[in-house]
Amino acid sequence: MSKKAIHWSGVFPAVSTQFRRDYSLDLDATHAVMKNLVKDGVSGLVVCGSVGENTSLTTEEKLQIIEVAKDAAGGKIPVIAGVAEFTTAFARHMAKEAERVGVDGIMVMPALVYSSKPHETAAHFRSVATATDLPIMVYNNPPIYKNDVTPEILATLADCDNIVCFKDSSGDTRRFIDLRNAVGDRFVLFAGLDDVVVESIAVGAEGWISGMSNAFPREGETLFRLAKQQRYDEAMALYRWFMPLLHLDARPDLVQCIKLCEALLGRGSEVTRPPRLALEGDTRAQVVAVVEQALATRPQLPDVGL
Repeated sequence: MSKKAIHWSGVFPAVSTQFRRDYSLDLDATHAVMKNLVKDGVSGLVVCGSVGENTSLTTEEKLQIIEVAKDAAGGKIPVIAGVAEFTTAFARHMAKEAERVGVDGIMVMPALVYSSKPHETAAHFRSVATATDLPIMVYNNPPIYKNDVTPEILATLADCDNIVCFKDSSGDTRRFIDLRNAVGDRFVLFAGLDDVVVESIAVGAEGWISGMSNAFPREGETLFRLAKQQRYDEAMALYRWFMPLLHLDARPDLVQCIKLCEALLGRGSEVTRPPRLALEGDTRAQVVAVVEQALATRPQLPDVGL
């Protein structure tokens, strides 16, 4: 399977997983969150990623979430499932299970906890790729997952036909250029950090896995399309308004921040599973103030064909 076999572009919110007050999985609420995103015109859904609290879910819960995402998407937009496991064997198993329930692709993270050497990182992705025929997005987020998937590592995986896409959350947009210099357009490039999205698009990103687009999906998709259409004056005006919100995606407590924003916008619950705990005190007040300021100055959006 080559890059040409996928049509991933635009904004794919990293969808939050909804829990009840007792921390049990709320599939109906998760489905409603996804349906609202689809209705608002997002281009795809990423489930069981970092924002989806992947590592707080059982395998059975992950598969249930994939099923409700498929239903919510209704075949209109792709659904990509995160694969974040402690060992290569567990990741291979999860990839097979995701394929069995019929997801459109998987977003594979490096093996968690273990800080691997570059050749071990490459071997992990290569092994997962051989376990499935699904198209694979390699997910790099070194601040969170401690393993850095560099352009040099990714270039060694160019012969894996079903590794088709690279999501980078390092914040270093030079990497997209380095990767293009190394292997041309072999991999579809996706921005993974909200507060460098316009810069990422300028250097070749064709998509954006977005945290804050859970709360502001129309603004996210509009910003992305303005940048892709090189309407930079309009994009920058929207980006400046959006930036205080987008910064919330670049914090260690991004999941709590994003879910609080969803709750404030009436789009979901702020409940997270421990060890993630609810924001409190000054931290919570600061996030609420950012949202209130954004709502008070919410711009009229340019027409981008949404």
